[in-house]
Amino acid sequence: MEFNGLLHITGQLPIDPKRPDAAPAATIGEQADLVFLNLSIIAEESGFNLSNCVFARIYLRNFEQDYAGFNAAYDRYFPDADRLPARTTVGVAMLGRNALVEVDLVVGQPGS
Repeated sequence: MEFNGLLHITGQLPIDPKRPDAAPAATIGEQADLVFLNLSIIAEESGFNLSNCVFARIYLRNFEQDYAGFNAAYDRYFPDADRLPARTTVGVAMLGRNALVEVDLVVGQPGS
């Protein structure tokens, strides 16, 4: 949903857009890459780009185990340490489709 120049992308699970019925990938890195692929597709089809992300909310099913692995993937999508989105990361008991991670974002337009 776009509102006042911001695109609010609801939580995305690690679902392969080419094989939506497939089971989630085994590792947090693979799942994070699928989540960010889906977020990128949604953002770009809406005229936005992840490089203008202003807020990220991350849900991790195995927080202690997967935090570092998720961050390795996250850093590939947001490599500029001086321009990181605001972020909340929480551990949860369960996610849909038995996923390890879910992410939602708020993305702005360039220059906003």
